[in-house]
Amino acid sequence: MIRVAIDGPSGAGKSTISRYIAKELGLVYIDTGAMFRAIGVFMLRKGIVIKQEVLKVIELLPEVEVELIPGEEGTKVLLCGEDVTTEIRTPDASMAASDVSAIPEVRGKVLVLEKKMS
Repeated sequence: MIRVAIDGPSGAGKSTISRYIAKELGLVYIDTGAMFRAIGVFMLRKGIVIKQEVLKVIELLPEVEVELIPGEEGTKVLLCGEDVTTEIRTPDASMAASDVSAIPEVRGKVLVLEKKMS
């Protein structure tokens, strides 16, 4: 199985180039940034102050279900069955994604989700 990771700063075009490369090579495109954003939104909705309540974040992780649905107009992001594609692109979701991505258990959850999707 081929896996390609593209990393870089926010707004650099990682998602755009990743989608293009995946399409050209016939690979599955998995947007891990969207996964972190969705997990962040989940925690925000629960009223969790992520940096202050890391143990609560870890406790709630089993409840988080994220699904990425590829489409012609981009990837649809489902959080526990709800379309949050637009919501995950807000500034609050961006900050929450940054905060949850610093938690090793969240990174492990995203890895498990990636493996399910590939």
